[in-house]
Amino acid sequence: MTLISEHIETDTREKILVVAERLFRQIGYQKTTVADIAKELRMSPANVYRFFDSKKAIHEGVARTLMSEVEVEAQRIASMPGPAAVRLRDMMKTINRMNTERYVGDSKLHEMVEIAMQEDWGVCVAHMEMIARTIGQVIGQGAASGEFEVADLQLASLCACTAMMRFFHPQMIAQCATKPGPTIDEMIDFVLAGLSPRAKAN
Repeated sequence: MTLISEHIETDTREKILVVAERLFRQIGYQKTTVADIAKELRMSPANVYRFFDSKKAIHEGVARTLMSEVEVEAQRIASMPGPAAVRLRDMMKTINRMNTERYVGDSKLHEMVEIAMQEDWGVCVAHMEMIARTIGQVIGQGAASGEFEVADLQLASLCACTAMMRFFHPQMIAQCATKPGPTIDEMIDFVLAGLSPRAKAN
């Protein structure tokens, strides 16, 4: 009975998050209330609060779902065979594409991310740390094979992420879209050049 009850609870939590995300997209993050979510699910607001102790927890759950999709794809690319430089480029372009599709192209979801960043939700911090670790994993593999030359792996992954911030951070993607600057491929070329083995002096 416990397993069945846990399955039902997980299923209900997922349904709440799916409906919440849809409403965020339709009417906006700020305007969506727990009552709106409950109405769509034909349950009482009190029942929704059984699964999420606050409105913020629902918002965090939606953000976690969206961010985890990006993390899963980044990890899939990291685990593929092939040169580290090729995988690193593919991963960086994929993160940019997915964040652009999810947040920048959708003004109402972009509003949610903006508030999440302002409130410094733990889920956002955890996501950035996961992306940095995944990028570090590929850099580490490149260093092990001699493709890259890295003295401090953690520093190298943080520097790579910082260099790509304009292309990773939803707000910066939106704000910099019409500003002068390098293309994503030019920026990745720059990062890869910084990771490449140094020419030995004669």
